[in-house]
This record gives sequence, structure tokens and C-alpha cells, in this order.
Amino acid sequence: MKIKSIIIVALIAAVALCPLDTSAKKKQKYEKHTVSIADNVAPGTQSPQPVVIGDPARQLYGEWNIVTLKKKKVVTPTRAYIYLDFNGGKLYGNNGCNSINGHFTLNGDNIKFSNLIATTVPCHSTTSERSVMKGLEEVAAFRVSRLYNMDYMDLLNSRGNVVMTLRRQNLDFLNGPWIVKEINTSNVSQKNMRVVIDAVMQTIHINSGCNIVSGIINIDTTKDFAVQFEALTPTRNVCEELAETETALLIALEQTESCKRINDNEMAFMNNKGKIVVVINRTRLR
Repeated sequence: MKIKSIIIVALIAAVALCPLDTSAKKKQKYEKHTVSIADNVAPGTQSPQPVVIGDPARQLYGEWNIVTLKKKKVVTPTRAYIYLDFNGGKLYGNNGCNSINGHFTLNGDNIKFSNLIATTVPCHSTTSERSVMKGLEEVAAFRVSRLYNMDYMDLLNSRGNVVMTLRRQNLDFLNGPWIVKEINTSNVSQKNMRVVIDAVMQTIHINSGCNIVSGIINIDTTKDFAVQFEALTPTRNVCEELAETETALLIALEQTESCKRINDNEMAFMNNKGKIVVVINRTRLR
């Protein structure tokens, strides 16, 4: 935790940020969710790669969306997911209708859920919440694979058959400092326009060369690579020569609906029509 704190402080210092007001963050609404598996990726362009689990508490912790159950897509009124908390082996989540909690034990590639309970709100969906609960009770083992920056976990029964597939979107490649290269296909003449992103804390900080801008990142885990920038709040410096570029950047970020990694050092943000509105290049802290 100390190391992470130091990293975060360093990132913040890099852009001389102001305190961030998170009160404006939007509440996500989940209505009739169908979770797809990399629908925006052309089939056959890459195969899932097995992931070796050497540090389960780091690699498996956190929230996993339930995307398939007995090879069928999960369609539920609210988002179906589980959260693995390695502090005491606790499980939290939602079966697509009701909140659930319980415990899990891990031994190598074997995993077992126990003491599963759920709230009792009446609910009707294509995927029955009872089927989700029954599926979790059948689980005996797991395996993890990765495809296009997303981790998938297959939960298997004692016969080795896949009971359900979970997905965790991995947006770690967003983290760190970036230089703004293009805005709406036009090269940025201000070479020191910097962006610092923390996908874990879900914050963005920008040094436009004139103002410091703080904002919130909203990551929709039900969609592939979905990311939005909200509550972008600049300081009040007046710089006429940079005002047009700064405004264009903030508008483009507010239009952003998704992201894609062009290569290890370059990333693009896209609007709701899939058009690239911002391109950024990875840089280093000075």
C-alpha cells in the first residue's frame, strides 16, 4: 500500500493537481444487461492466451462480470458479478437480481464457494438468479485466459466442464503519464500538454500548459473498453494562445466513449461513433 501511495502522489505531483471533487460522479444504471465477450474484436484475429496464476491475491482479486452460464449469455435486470475479497476469503456480488455474499477457498487451481446467501427481492429475467446460485455451488476449479486486455475466468465443475465464464476488463494500460499528440486528427503544437491517468482510482489530471484540469473516469465494465471522462474542472488561468487547444481537448474528452491501444506507447480515445477524437503518447515522469 505504501508503494502504491507513493506512485499516486508522484503522478499527482507531475501535473500539480488540485483537489478533486468527486461529488459530481454519475451513478451507473444497469437495465437489462447482456454482456458480450469481446464483441468489438474481429473473430479469429487472436486467440485467448492462458494466464499462469502465481499470485492469486493480486491476479484474482476484485470484480468479475458473469458473462455466460452453461454456455448461454447471461441476460439479467441488473449486472451479474462476483467480487473476490482475499481478506478473509469473502465473496460479494449480485446474481442478476439479488445481492449475494459468501466465502471461497482456493487451493492451486481449485476453488470452492460456500455459505452462499442472497437477498430475496422478486425478479424475473431470461437468466434465472437461481441458476446463477446453483452454478456457483457446482464450481470446483478455475482457469484464466487473456484476450485484448481483458481477463476471462472459466469456472469448472468437478468433471472439468465449464459452468460459467467471468470477465474482468483490464484497463491498466491507461495508467501513467501521457503527452497529447492529436485532437480531432490535428497535431497538437503544444508539446507539453500532459495527461496523467489512474484507472484504479478512476481519476484524470491534465496540464494543458495553462490550466490544471481534474476529472473523473467512468469505466463501464459491461462494455468492451468503455471509458468516459466526467466532471472535468480546470483552474481559472487565462492564456489566449492556448485557450483554443485546451477547449478542444476538454470537448473531445467529454465526447469519449471508448479507448483502444494503438501500440505499447500510443492510445486513442473514440466517440460514440467510433471516430478517434484524441491520440496520446506515453511519456515518463520528469
